[in-house]
Amino acid sequence: MVSDIKPHSSADFHSSNHAVACRGVSKVWNEDTPRAHEALRDIDLDIRPGEFVAFLGPSGCGKSTLLYLIAGLEDTTGGEIRSFDERVSTPSPDRSLIFQETSLFPWLTVWQNVSFGLSIRGMGADERKDIARKALQRVGLAEAMDKRPDELSGGMRQRVAVARALTMRPKVLLMDEPFAALDVQTRQKMQDFLLDVWQDSGASVLFVTHHIDEAVALADRVVVFTARPGRIKTIVQNDLPRPRDLFSREAEGLRRQLTELLRDEVDRAFAEQEALRETA
Repeated sequence: MVSDIKPHSSADFHSSNHAVACRGVSKVWNEDTPRAHEALRDIDLDIRPGEFVAFLGPSGCGKSTLLYLIAGLEDTTGGEIRSFDERVSTPSPDRSLIFQETSLFPWLTVWQNVSFGLSIRGMGADERKDIARKALQRVGLAEAMDKRPDELSGGMRQRVAVARALTMRPKVLLMDEPFAALDVQTRQKMQDFLLDVWQDSGASVLFVTHHIDEAVALADRVVVFTARPGRIKTIVQNDLPRPRDLFSREAEGLRRQLTELLRDEVDRAFAEQEALRETA
């Protein structure tokens, strides 16, 4: 069943059952300068433990910005974010962020990249290598342990990035368009792989995407953002059974619904970009 779900109320803000809870979250970049612009406004959002949530919206609507705020990489301008009832103010190993670019260290082997966070904690090489081996087994890359990143395909490098995140045993996995640079066939393989890893790990996943098909394939809920300043337009429940038949009538209905919700926001975003070009 596909239905619209309104953002949660603030009454249960301090519940420790939320993997992520945002209340009144706003972000202004370059605040109090001539270059100031408002990226996000009054975001109220709850993420349940083990839930897969996609962020969908036009370019520049603040999807990635919200991800960075939840990761603790940026400060909010207004409002508050909590994760399992702890206020988010700095990065934490409980919240791992995977970027579109894998950011692997080219001079390290695959297993050294995967265990890099553990080395910062002071863990010995033998223990790190054992943990890296298990993580790489989970993503189907145990045979690549001693290779360098430039010896791997784009899809394999993204699997290494996921393995690196999993070694920290995060409760929340934040993913910023991780498959955007991949071809269609590799993207579909990576989506299937990610679902297997997600179900095995038990982590909550927050997944930024521009692709409606990707949101339909992956998410339990789809958060649809307005054009800038980004606000939550609506939250769409995705009850399609797994494994999902993306050619079913129900899947097509969900694609149509999301397309209609986005159409006005994309038009607004383009109009704003044109206005900015004319005044530049």
